[in-house]
Amino acid sequence: MNTMMSTKEKVKEELLVDTLESPLNEIVLYNDDVNTFDHVIDTLIYACEHTAEQAEQCSILVHYKGQCTVKTGEYKELEPRCSKLLQAGLSAEIV
Repeated sequence: MNTMMSTKEKVKEELLVDTLESPLNEIVLYNDDVNTFDHVIDTLIYACEHTAEQAEQCSILVHYKGQCTVKTGEYKELEPRCSKLLQAGLSAEIV
């Protein structure tokens, strides 16, 4: 029996360790009665680099479910994106 790890297994293990060491955060967008679908979609495309389809799907989820995770990543990457959403008048936070 070979107890050596393959290179592929070793890379997977290193990726798992990296993932566990740097916890991911999420930007959660909340529903409001102020912003139009078009404004939310345009803002998600601008601030989160969504495709038009992604932004539309998120806006529908926010409308019907009250909230939606619109971006996942490290806090330092999400903070400027969340700021753009807030500056555009949307209700969002990093969790």
